[in-house]
Amino acid sequence: MSKSLNSIYAVNYDLTEGFLQGVIAIPARRALEKEKIDSLEKLSDYSEKEIMQMHGFGKNTMMKLKNYMKENQVCFKEA
Repeated sequence: MSKSLNSIYAVNYDLTEGFLQGVIAIPARRALEKEKIDSLEKLSDYSEKEIMQMHGFGKNTMMKLKNYMKENQVCFKEA
């Protein structure tokens, strides 16, 4: 039982104070962190195409991200 508990903690370690935690998967969040994107304001400085080129971003992740941004009245810059 403790083995499965440890694997949960290994996956869910803190990443940039939880920016987009529960919205998109860890690989995509890591890609944003690598580019120093830690807020919706910084995310809005990028085009959808630029974000899609990052590791961890596919159609499903982008759809989740766009929905979250729309809820917060933020959008990507025009390409």
